[in-house]
Amino acid sequence: MKFATWNVNSLNVRLPHVLDWLNEAKPDVLCLQETKQEDIKFPYQALQDAGYHAVHIGQKTYNGVAIISRHPITDIQRNIPNFDDEQQRVIAATINGIRVVCAYIPNGQALDSDKYQYKLRWLTALHHWLKSELAQHPKLLLLGDYNIAPQDRDCHDPAAWVGQVLVSEPERAAFQQLLDLGLHDSFRLFEQAEKSFSWWDYRMAGFRRNLGMRIDHILVSDALKTHCSEAYIDKAPRKLERPSDHTPVVLTLSC
Repeated sequence: MKFATWNVNSLNVRLPHVLDWLNEAKPDVLCLQETKQEDIKFPYQALQDAGYHAVHIGQKTYNGVAIISRHPITDIQRNIPNFDDEQQRVIAATINGIRVVCAYIPNGQALDSDKYQYKLRWLTALHHWLKSELAQHPKLLLLGDYNIAPQDRDCHDPAAWVGQVLVSEPERAAFQQLLDLGLHDSFRLFEQAEKSFSWWDYRMAGFRRNLGMRIDHILVSDALKTHCSEAYIDKAPRKLERPSDHTPVVLTLSC
């Protein structure tokens, strides 16, 4: 099965790109972040016409996450239980016996911002919830825009980012705590080219100059680790006209 995650930065704008990519890449499951639309506007019919089921939780203008699947979607959970949050950032479901969690982790804005403290609280809540999810669902994937570059090699210029979000020690520690649950960074299970990134700023010709960050990830549980057969970043959608600033990250499982 092929799984992918993609922050589309507005499905209203990027739907043609998504439909084209589904047709070309043919993933079994695609997780979307930043759909930036309410449920009533989500393109269920267009996705059904393309051969996909879909579940979504969204809001106007901001956030929004979706799971799109060729296979039936069951046991749907919207938002982190027992965490008071008006922002629509996470959705989970079971597909072919695999628990799929799609998350859009807060950006944090700046280290001295209330939004940064919210990000850390959110990550703590995610950690607690995933611990219970893993107990119930040994086969689990956590896909999404984490807004965290786990290591310096995941940033085009680590020195330039010192003192900023995405690379701070508390954020990286939170990422490590997710790994400590028995999750694995699927991209790093394979040999990868240096300076492999999933996000590039629209400004300063960021994509052309490869001034990027690897902040979109697919973590796999112990039970799925040995089934990982391929992991890569598909840069093609970032080259399109009016692209998202992110591009799909893909994992293939031999099950």
